[in-house]
Amino acid sequence: MARKLTPEDVFAALARINYPGYATDIVALGVVEEVAPIADGGYAITLRQASSREEILREIGSRIHQLLGHELGIPKVEFKVRKLEPELGERTGRVRLEGTRWLVAVASGKGGVGKSTVAANLAVALARLGHKVGLLDADIYGPSVPMMFATGDERPRAAGGQNFYPIEKYGVKLISIGFFLNDKSPVIWRGPMVMGAVRQFLKDTLWGTQDFLVVDLPPGTGDAQLTLAQQVALDGVVIVTSPQDVAVADALRAVRMFRQVHCPLLGVVENMSGFVCPDCGEPDEIFGEGGGERMAQQEGMELLARVPIFSEICESGDRGIPITLALPDHPASRAFFDLARKVVSAMPSD
Repeated sequence: MARKLTPEDVFAALARINYPGYATDIVALGVVEEVAPIADGGYAITLRQASSREEILREIGSRIHQLLGHELGIPKVEFKVRKLEPELGERTGRVRLEGTRWLVAVASGKGGVGKSTVAANLAVALARLGHKVGLLDADIYGPSVPMMFATGDERPRAAGGQNFYPIEKYGVKLISIGFFLNDKSPVIWRGPMVMGAVRQFLKDTLWGTQDFLVVDLPPGTGDAQLTLAQQVALDGVVIVTSPQDVAVADALRAVRMFRQVHCPLLGVVENMSGFVCPDCGEPDEIFGEGGGERMAQQEGMELLARVPIFSEICESGDRGIPITLALPDHPASRAFFDLARKVVSAMPSD
């Protein structure tokens, strides 16, 4: 006799169904709101209506019926639909983040290309250029801000209800999941929890009035990126890649995802763009040459900066003092300041 399926079993099964046109499943996207048993071994599935297009809803319903009814043998499947979210891939439903003039995301297709280093130094450079700046560390699984800003054991102060104040360091307001964990705590979360954390950091942090909020996104094209694109109006996305082909290929996926959800792309930062020998001054293209520049040309984007490999970048980040603050006249710092100026000049006027 087959084992009776629990609601948890059904939830797990529904995670095998991707949202039409996306590589992310309907559970991770928060489309499945509730799974409840009904009479005679059936289940009622409550869905958030993430699209106004009837064909999308019909396709999701058809896939669920096929999976639950035909493959898993559930005798009866009922649907309830509630419209809560703006449509995936549409401009409607987004709002300006209160008190923030411009919101800029820093993204990459894969990890290990120095995205968080770029985000941290961009935030500090903007602050040193006279702007009021916040930095939201949305890399839930690999938060870097606590180490890169040497915040130690400091924690955000509660502000009543669900609200809290960001930590301020080096003239930048900071929030990160890392502030709520100890150093050894892994984040083992499914998609809806990641999406909820990003929403909470955006809406429940008392950012005050600021010119820029820089968002350090996790690598890839998943839940955090989609949540940000759905919830707030982005003024621009900076794509970070290293020169080698494998990084560029993943960065291209990120570019095309942000285009699909109608987010403006500011351009490309080619990080780890060669190594300059400190003794002879000769360059060495350790990770290949010009991948970021070729991608920018191919996609009709601007190459915003090329940042070579310098040991001082790593050393300053490990000490918790971004290089734009520790060594403002360093060649890498000059590249980050040029990046910051280009970001400022690309912002829409009020």
